[in-house]
Amino acid sequence: MLPTLTEGALTLRPQREDDLPTLGTFLHDASVARWFEDDRVEELRAGDDEVFTILEHDVIAGWLMIEQELEPSYKLASVDLMLGPAFQDRGLGPAALRLILRWLFDEQGHHRCTIDPSAANARAIAAYRKVGFRDVGIMRQASPLPGGGFEDGLLMDLLQGELRE
Repeated sequence: MLPTLTEGALTLRPQREDDLPTLGTFLHDASVARWFEDDRVEELRAGDDEVFTILEHDVIAGWLMIEQELEPSYKLASVDLMLGPAFQDRGLGPAALRLILRWLFDEQGHHRCTIDPSAANARAIAAYRKVGFRDVGIMRQASPLPGGGFEDGLLMDLLQGELRE
Protein backbone atom coordinates (compact mmCIF):
# COMPACT_ATOMS: atom_id res chain seq x y z
CA MET A 1 0.00 0.00 0.00
CA LEU A 2 1.40 3.36 -1.00
CA PRO A 3 1.57 6.14 1.58
CA THR A 4 0.37 9.69 1.23
CA LEU A 5 3.40 12.00 1.40
CA THR A 6 2.99 15.70 2.19
CA GLU A 7 5.33 18.66 2.43
CA GLY A 8 3.82 22.13 2.60
CA ALA A 9 1.29 22.59 -0.22
CA LEU A 10 2.60 19.50 -2.06
CA THR A 11 0.97 16.09 -1.64
CA LEU A 12 1.72 12.78 -3.31
CA ARG A 13 -1.12 10.35 -2.75
CA PRO A 14 -1.99 7.00 -4.30
CA GLN A 15 -3.75 7.48 -7.62
CA ARG A 16 -7.53 7.12 -7.69
CA GLU A 17 -9.67 6.22 -10.68
CA ASP A 18 -11.38 9.61 -10.53
CA ASP A 19 -7.98 11.33 -11.07
CA LEU A 20 -7.70 9.97 -14.61
CA PRO A 21 -10.03 12.42 -16.42
CA THR A 22 -8.04 15.42 -15.14
CA LEU A 23 -4.70 13.75 -15.79
CA GLY A 24 -5.93 12.81 -19.26
CA THR A 25 -6.61 16.45 -20.13
CA PHE A 26 -2.93 17.22 -19.51
CA LEU A 27 -2.03 14.87 -22.37
CA HIS A 28 -3.69 17.24 -24.86
CA ASP A 29 -1.43 20.19 -24.07
CA ALA A 30 1.61 20.60 -26.33
CA SER A 31 3.93 20.87 -23.30
CA VAL A 32 2.94 17.33 -22.28
CA ALA A 33 1.77 15.65 -25.50
CA ARG A 34 5.26 15.81 -27.01
CA TRP A 35 6.58 13.52 -24.27
CA PHE A 36 3.58 11.23 -23.74
CA GLU A 37 1.50 9.53 -26.36
CA ASP A 38 -1.71 11.53 -26.88
CA ASP A 39 -4.91 10.01 -25.52
CA ARG A 40 -2.96 7.37 -23.60
CA VAL A 41 -4.77 7.70 -20.31
CA GLU A 42 -4.14 3.96 -19.87
CA GLU A 43 -0.44 4.81 -19.69
CA LEU A 44 -1.21 6.85 -16.57
CA ARG A 45 -3.30 4.18 -14.86
CA ALA A 46 -1.87 2.25 -11.96
CA GLY A 47 -1.09 -1.27 -13.14
CA ASP A 48 1.83 -3.30 -11.90
CA ASP A 49 3.63 -0.05 -11.15
CA GLU A 50 3.00 2.20 -8.18
CA VAL A 51 1.35 5.47 -9.18
CA PHE A 52 0.84 8.68 -7.26
CA THR A 53 -1.22 11.73 -8.10
CA ILE A 54 0.63 15.00 -7.46
CA LEU A 55 -1.51 17.62 -5.74
CA GLU A 56 -0.75 21.26 -5.03
CA HIS A 57 -3.16 22.81 -2.51
CA ASP A 58 -5.39 19.75 -3.10
CA VAL A 59 -5.61 20.45 -6.86
CA ILE A 60 -4.45 17.72 -9.24
CA ALA A 61 -1.14 18.92 -10.67
CA GLY A 62 0.35 15.77 -12.15
CA TRP A 63 1.28 12.13 -12.06
CA LEU A 64 4.27 10.27 -10.62
CA MET A 65 5.05 6.60 -11.19
CA ILE A 66 7.62 4.48 -9.40
CA GLU A 67 8.91 1.00 -10.09
CA GLN A 68 10.76 -0.77 -7.31
CA GLU A 69 13.17 -3.68 -7.56
CA LEU A 70 12.78 -5.32 -4.17
CA GLU A 71 15.43 -8.04 -4.49
CA PRO A 72 17.71 -7.21 -1.52
CA SER A 73 20.92 -7.45 -3.55
CA TYR A 74 19.63 -5.12 -6.28
CA LYS A 75 17.26 -2.81 -4.42
CA LEU A 76 16.70 0.18 -6.68
CA ALA A 77 13.83 2.27 -7.98
CA SER A 78 12.91 4.19 -11.09
CA VAL A 79 10.60 7.17 -11.38
CA ASP A 80 8.67 9.01 -14.07
CA LEU A 81 6.52 12.09 -13.77
CA MET A 82 4.29 14.47 -15.66
CA LEU A 83 2.94 17.87 -14.66
CA GLY A 84 -0.04 19.67 -16.10
CA PRO A 85 0.71 22.86 -18.06
CA ALA A 86 -0.36 25.24 -15.27
CA PHE A 87 2.04 23.54 -12.85
CA GLN A 88 5.21 23.58 -14.94
CA ASP A 89 8.25 25.84 -14.49
CA ARG A 90 7.45 26.56 -10.83
CA GLY A 91 9.73 24.06 -9.09
CA LEU A 92 6.94 21.57 -8.42
CA GLY A 93 8.64 18.74 -10.37
CA PRO A 94 11.88 18.88 -8.38
CA ALA A 95 9.89 19.24 -5.14
CA ALA A 96 7.82 16.13 -5.96
CA LEU A 97 10.97 14.22 -6.86
CA ARG A 98 12.69 15.18 -3.60
CA LEU A 99 9.65 14.04 -1.63
CA ILE A 100 9.40 10.64 -3.33
CA LEU A 101 13.17 10.12 -3.34
CA ARG A 102 13.44 10.71 0.42
CA TRP A 103 10.72 8.07 0.90
CA LEU A 104 12.38 5.63 -1.52
CA PHE A 105 15.79 6.02 0.14
CA ASP A 106 14.85 6.47 3.79
CA GLU A 107 11.73 4.32 4.12
CA GLN A 108 12.06 1.77 1.32
CA GLY A 109 15.82 1.25 1.65
CA HIS A 110 16.80 1.81 -1.97
CA HIS A 111 20.37 2.86 -2.72
CA ARG A 112 19.87 4.06 -6.30
CA CYS A 113 17.12 5.61 -8.41
CA THR A 114 16.89 6.10 -12.18
CA ILE A 115 14.85 8.28 -14.50
CA ASP A 116 14.92 8.22 -18.31
CA PRO A 117 13.56 11.33 -20.06
CA SER A 118 13.68 11.86 -23.79
CA ALA A 119 17.15 13.10 -24.70
CA ALA A 120 15.37 16.04 -26.38
CA ASN A 121 13.46 17.09 -23.23
CA ALA A 122 15.83 19.81 -22.02
CA ARG A 123 13.35 21.20 -19.46
CA ALA A 124 12.93 17.84 -17.71
CA ILE A 125 16.65 17.07 -17.83
CA ALA A 126 17.47 20.42 -16.20
CA ALA A 127 14.89 19.77 -13.45
CA TYR A 128 16.27 16.29 -12.79
CA ARG A 129 19.85 17.58 -12.62
CA LYS A 130 18.69 20.21 -10.10
CA VAL A 131 17.64 17.37 -7.79
CA GLY A 132 20.99 15.60 -8.23
CA PHE A 133 20.40 13.10 -11.04
CA ARG A 134 23.47 12.53 -13.22
CA ASP A 135 23.67 11.49 -16.83
CA VAL A 136 24.55 7.82 -17.33
CA GLY A 137 24.24 7.66 -21.11
CA ILE A 138 22.07 7.78 -24.19
CA MET A 139 19.65 4.94 -24.80
CA ARG A 140 19.34 4.82 -28.57
CA GLN A 141 15.83 4.70 -30.05
CA ALA A 142 14.37 4.08 -26.61
CA SER A 143 10.90 5.61 -26.94
CA PRO A 144 8.27 5.50 -29.67
CA LEU A 145 7.30 8.79 -31.29
CA PRO A 146 3.69 9.71 -31.96
CA GLY A 147 3.09 8.90 -35.60
CA GLY A 148 5.88 6.33 -35.77
CA GLY A 149 9.61 6.06 -35.33
CA PHE A 150 11.70 6.26 -32.19
CA GLU A 151 13.72 8.82 -30.25
CA ASP A 152 16.71 8.56 -27.96
CA GLY A 153 16.36 8.62 -24.20
CA LEU A 154 18.78 9.80 -21.54
CA LEU A 155 19.34 7.42 -18.65
CA MET A 156 20.02 9.33 -15.44
CA ASP A 157 20.64 8.05 -11.93
CA LEU A 158 20.93 9.26 -8.38
CA LEU A 159 22.56 7.46 -5.48
CA GLN A 160 21.42 7.68 -1.90
CA GLY A 161 23.29 10.59 -0.35
CA GLU A 162 23.42 12.62 -3.61
CA LEU A 163 19.94 14.18 -3.31
CA ARG A 164 20.14 17.97 -3.51
CA GLU A 165 17.65 19.80 -1.30
